Amino acid sequence: MSAPTLDRREAPLTLDQPAPKVLSFWDQSAFWANLGVSLFAFSGAYTVLAPNTDGAAQISIAAGILAMIIGTVVGGLMLGLAAIPGTETGKPAMMLLRGLFGAKLSYLPTVLNIAQLIGWGTFELIVIGNAAEELFDGGPHWVYVVAAGVLTTVLTIWPLGSVRMLRRFVTVGVVIALIWFYLQFIREGLPDLTTNPGPKSSGPFGVDWNLFWVATDAALAVSISWVPVAADYTRHSRSTRAAFGAASGAYAFTQIIAYVLGLFALALASGDGGVYSPFLTVSLGAVFFFIFVFREADQSFANVYSTAVSIQNLAPRVDRRVLSVGLGVLITLLALRLNMENYFGFLGLIGSVFVPLLGVLVADFFLRAKGQWNTSIDAPSRWGMVFAWLVGLSVYQLINPGDAGVWTDFWVHAQEKLHFTKQAWMSASLLSFVAAVAVAWIVGRISLRKTGASTS
Repeated sequence: MSAPTLDRREAPLTLDQPAPKVLSFWDQSAFWANLGVSLFAFSGAYTVLAPNTDGAAQISIAAGILAMIIGTVVGGLMLGLAAIPGTETGKPAMMLLRGLFGAKLSYLPTVLNIAQLIGWGTFELIVIGNAAEELFDGGPHWVYVVAAGVLTTVLTIWPLGSVRMLRRFVTVGVVIALIWFYLQFIREGLPDLTTNPGPKSSGPFGVDWNLFWVATDAALAVSISWVPVAADYTRHSRSTRAAFGAASGAYAFTQIIAYVLGLFALALASGDGGVYSPFLTVSLGAVFFFIFVFREADQSFANVYSTAVSIQNLAPRVDRRVLSVGLGVLITLLALRLNMENYFGFLGLIGSVFVPLLGVLVADFFLRAKGQWNTSIDAPSRWGMVFAWLVGLSVYQLINPGDAGVWTDFWVHAQEKLHFTKQAWMSASLLSFVAAVAVAWIVGRISLRKTGASTS
């Protein structure tokens, strides 16, 4: 059987084939900018208000906006750092982890990434289905979910073509829709955004800073969710500068705009309307909201394509198109059966896993290896880097155990055993990142000394 013909303008079908460098700065900027404008930013804007177990906001909208801006800017910079190794090596994200942990040890974060991407892809189809149901005032929910699943799957067959299509046709419509809704919401008249609905604090601005950093971590976690897939796209970038600039700048900029709009909608929402009712009740709201619903498929597309590429780290010769079709069917079936009840807890788990993973990658790729990694199928195991990763994860969970059932109970118990009390200035994301960088750098230095001693 002859090998499939390689399209020099498209992503390779297997990991054995080279990645074409065809994406410009503007292609990538349009891609990341569209990922920053998500229906999650509208329906899930409450996550930056540090909701309690009953779902009630605990900080003001103004404080939530500030927390979201800080978290998104930091998360955008982390996303930009994650974009660079893909461009410099031409390797997808999970294949890069062979250089960080070794080939066999890279399977663990690969499996975790596959799980989180399937979760995100499923959530996206649920959100699209719910939004379409509100947009069209009812109708069969399953039809919307299946239609979104089919569109998602089709986009994954030609991923780089889909990225270029976003730039040419979709981005302009999204920009116009954002401007329109901002103008309409401001005309509606926004309520007081500074009212603090949660526990009062004697700190500056009356904000409970423990809750503020929890909100910041929630916003940062949304950006971080793209970190373990960034290289899947930036390996096709024409330059490192284009990859970093587009990933860090375009994504952060549009996510801030989308989240602020979502918080405005939350402030205007009435108790008897749907999640998206503020968008649908303004003049021409249904027309412009349709753009958001249709464009949301790029989120599920990115998740499904990256899941397929992640699976290829485990099975390098499997055709990504076969994987994409199978995954499209899987997330569609899951979206028809599941809901989004524990989204906030899901974000906490994502952050605790992938923020310190990025810290280890940054320390080893930029500070020690200087871009020289062994990403072959027989790359040796590097347990020291796994240790650094686990240290960072532990720091995150001790500071912010999240809301994830038994997992949270374990870390709360660990806090008690260690007599650890979180201080108001502690950010789980930032401190876990710093801890992972520090430990990975120390481990790398020790490894270099041992290597030097053995060769002298």
